Amino acid sequence: MKFRQITTAVTLFAAAITGSLVSTQAAAQAKEQFFPALVYRTGAYAPNGIPFANGFIDYLKLTNERGGINGVKVIYEECETAYATDRGVECYERLKGKNGGATVFQPLSTGITFALTEKAPIDKIPVLTPGLGRSESQDGGVFKWNFPLAGTYWVAADTIIQDIGKREGGLDKLKGKKIALMYHDSPFGKEAIPMLQERAALHGFQLSLLPVTHPGVEQKSTWLQIRQNRPDYVVNWGWGVMNSTALKEAQATGYPREKMYGVWWAGAEPDVKDVGAGAKGYTAVMMQHGAEKKSDVVKEILAKVHGKKQGTGPAEEVGDVLYMRGVQAAMYGIEGVRAAQERFGKGKVMTGEQARWGYENLNLTQAKLDTLGFKGVLRPLSTSCQDHMGSAWTRMHTWDGSKFVWSSDWYQADEQIMKPMVKAAADKYAAEKKIQRRSAADCQL
Repeated sequence: MKFRQITTAVTLFAAAITGSLVSTQAAAQAKEQFFPALVYRTGAYAPNGIPFANGFIDYLKLTNERGGINGVKVIYEECETAYATDRGVECYERLKGKNGGATVFQPLSTGITFALTEKAPIDKIPVLTPGLGRSESQDGGVFKWNFPLAGTYWVAADTIIQDIGKREGGLDKLKGKKIALMYHDSPFGKEAIPMLQERAALHGFQLSLLPVTHPGVEQKSTWLQIRQNRPDYVVNWGWGVMNSTALKEAQATGYPREKMYGVWWAGAEPDVKDVGAGAKGYTAVMMQHGAEKKSDVVKEILAKVHGKKQGTGPAEEVGDVLYMRGVQAAMYGIEGVRAAQERFGKGKVMTGEQARWGYENLNLTQAKLDTLGFKGVLRPLSTSCQDHMGSAWTRMHTWDGSKFVWSSDWYQADEQIMKPMVKAAADKYAAEKKIQRRSAADCQL
């Protein structure tokens, strides 16, 4: 009897050890690429943050439906920042080491971006800021870990002035004109100032700066100044409720909406839906895409994600402007990893450091974008060691009273103006932080 008990015990122990080894091996063999998702579904900016987050997550889900990244499954975890810098940093610290390590962070906040710029080089985790963040981080020679893919705020400000100049019959016709920048009084809002000041000096227009305090619901004094100074154009550098408030105040004071421009975070459906026909004529610069209800990627998301009851939000929002902004951001995150796999091994999980190489060596041709479902939505993007932005194209869309419609051809930011600004600002940052510019050898790593 004792012999049988001992034998049984040994057998059970061996089975337990074997099961444990199998479980450990399975875990070790699991191919999962971790994408932290910094979101804000609460707070003053939730109406705009929610559709972005839904688009971002839906594209990650679509990637898995497509077979992952060369067979590597995408996993993610949301962390709520409420657009607060301190909470964003807390999310970063909590998620950076989870699930084998974070692939990349996309802060969706210029304030959080400023904070993470100090941390990324230490932790070796890239920071993607498509359409936001610090404009000088285009300079990869100084900002090794920052990637403002597809456009910075200097690109937005530059091309807005180009469009105003076209309306007036040429940039030379801007001399003596008055342009007011009404901006969110935060790092985000202040990003536009250097480019507009540069353009004002070049073309001779008068630039007035009108800060609006977070969250932007109190604008009476701002619009009093606008009514008194009568600027020829108002550029709205807003986010969240600030945008709809600005349009309502313009309507109340009689300022023509066709003389108002918005940055690409001020030209989406939540910004105009409460104003409706009262916002007719309002124009916003777009980071290439707009509302893309008929695009191939939207059709695929509706079929493969929402069609399987896996949609993150309502199907009705799929293809809206901010939803597409989230889709675009997620796509860049995924494709950087795919590019890294070309060097470090297809079908392998990439570290943050390996993914950084991928973001620095992106080559999204039109054919590749078309294959991914972005035909007619995005233009080609190609990054390098020195250029971490990769594309500087925009176009304008205008609210017709019920929907946004394209109202311009493509614009490209003027590199003769922007390149010296980027280098000067990057050099200043490098001097302040005692950073050496990257060597040619480092660019090959």
